[in-house]
Amino acid sequence: MLLRLSNEPRDYAWGSSTLIAELEGREPTGAPEAEVWFGDHPGDPADVDGGSTLDTVTGGSLPYLLKLLAAADPLSIQVHPTIEQARDGWAREAHLAADDPQRNYRDDNHKPELIVALSDRFEALGGLRPVEDTLRLVAALGSSAGPDALRERLTAADDPLGSTIAWLLSGSAQTEVDDIIDAVDAASSAEFAAELEAVRAIAARNPGDPGVVVALLMNLIVLRRGEGIFLRAGLLHAYVSGLGVEIMAASDNVLRGGLTPKHIDVPELLSVLDTTPGIVPVLRPSADGAVTAYPVDVDDFALRRVEITGDAVELDVTGPTMVLVTGGEVTVAGSDGDAVDVPVGQAVFASADKTVLVLAGTGEAFVAEPGATRR
Repeated sequence: MLLRLSNEPRDYAWGSSTLIAELEGREPTGAPEAEVWFGDHPGDPADVDGGSTLDTVTGGSLPYLLKLLAAADPLSIQVHPTIEQARDGWAREAHLAADDPQRNYRDDNHKPELIVALSDRFEALGGLRPVEDTLRLVAALGSSAGPDALRERLTAADDPLGSTIAWLLSGSAQTEVDDIIDAVDAASSAEFAAELEAVRAIAARNPGDPGVVVALLMNLIVLRRGEGIFLRAGLLHAYVSGLGVEIMAASDNVLRGGLTPKHIDVPELLSVLDTTPGIVPVLRPSADGAVTAYPVDVDDFALRRVEITGDAVELDVTGPTMVLVTGGEVTVAGSDGDAVDVPVGQAVFASADKTVLVLAGTGEAFVAEPGATRR
């Protein structure tokens, strides 16, 4: 079967009031519109055209959650657990109510995720910058109590990034945090001009937040339309601004490390965080052909971007599949001839018995399905 899906945007405070409306070609509501969920996650299952929700069709069995994400302000700095960490944390917190704000684990699943930019520019923070590079950035902040203390922490012999983050989030470093933020505001650096500009903008929206200084330790990633990044378990990250298609394992487990009024459990964050520094690779669209795959090293999901330019594109699919339309006029059909016109900003769900889908019209769509070992 083919079922058309839609959902109401979630009004998280960091959401854009214009990006999703512009994509869909409608007037903005004036409220923030942060995410549109296409999945069967109990937190917000997608609406099925004609009534009911997708979870009543699937029984909540989808291994992935597909979203539109639109950020006007930075999301919280966060990290997601491995599946073993999630199962352990879920068991430890079994005594807490499901909606307890002190709860770290909302389910027993991991949450690796992939985001692909739809806007011409999408900014994110991802992973921790090599210490020697960050020390050059800190040098641009000059010498005062905050930058000097930060420099000293970063030159510690044992896990300098982990110990620095623990110190920043401890609650005992606020004087130094404020001084570092002041120094960032006054700093200049040809090498790190973009990073300083981004952190200044984050500080303006989050005055006095220790997460601002944590952001100073992270890689700034700028995606162009069609480019993506994969965020594995343990990798510190935050989306900063822009519109994208996001797919993840079906989970809501988030450990936060700043830029949020929500619960931050520093010891639990540090137990999940991978403090190994390094660059997050950018996944770029194919130079030719209608279909771009974004390979990821998990079995929960797979994602392809399809450009339809007049000739129909036939795709082999395996397992329950979603096609999210992000531009133009697209019709999705099965090999048996049933077809659904899909408006921009909506999706179609194809049950597992559909092994071939045909995308026709002119436009762009993203095809989500289980990863290879889940099919």
